[in-house]
Amino acid sequence: MRLLILKPKKKFVKELDREVVLAKLKKMYVDDISKDFSTKYGIISKKDLKKKSGSVVKSSMGKEFVILDPDFIDLYKRIKRTSQIMTLKDIGYIAAAAGINKKSKVVDAGTGPGGNAIYLAHICKEVYSYDINEENVNVARENAKALGMKNLKIRNKSIFSGIEEKDIDLVVLDLPTPWNAVKSVEKSLKTGGYLVVYNPQITQTAEFVNTISENKKFIHEKTTELIERNWKIDGKVVRPRSGGIGHTGFLSFVRKVQ
Repeated sequence: MRLLILKPKKKFVKELDREVVLAKLKKMYVDDISKDFSTKYGIISKKDLKKKSGSVVKSSMGKEFVILDPDFIDLYKRIKRTSQIMTLKDIGYIAAAAGINKKSKVVDAGTGPGGNAIYLAHICKEVYSYDINEENVNVARENAKALGMKNLKIRNKSIFSGIEEKDIDLVVLDLPTPWNAVKSVEKSLKTGGYLVVYNPQITQTAEFVNTISENKKFIHEKTTELIERNWKIDGKVVRPRSGGIGHTGFLSFVRKVQ
């Protein structure tokens, strides 16, 4: 597989007294490099597709592309989806705030197509993910295999009925009723470990936080949401872009203390 990046191109138009964008940055994935790759910007020959990473090639229409070997994040963004997955801004914050690393053991519940579990498996020693939906489990296993995540085990089982693994460093719940999983988490999470709950609705979040606050074995550290805003920087034009990612969900961080 190769990753093609169409190089952005501008041209100064004298009549307009400003630069005009002729081509925006585009990314394309080539699964089969044994044959020519056709795009609306022209054809990339199979010979060019086999050039070393970082090479600049031209299409039949003269458009310039950079050829790269895709890495984990490129492949991750192409995983098959059965439902919405947690955004990278949320996953990244969970990983940083919980301090997980290559020695960490993690349990994830509400697997979906495996987005959260796969990314955490890229960082951690072991990840175990629970989901009662067989379709989700099958797709998640397929995605994990495609990305070579051998340290990820996906279980077709309800986390409410218990967690098989013990001495866990982090449990992440992406479930409509996370408060029902507290007893299971309590038996699995090590003292000092983190429980992180992701919910899109503040009412769900409040229900969970109020429930966990009554349990003396846990301390609620914080609930937060992350807003991502991209910026346009082009010469003297510096301003926020109109897109970006607004509210996705609330993250509640809880630590087991007993």
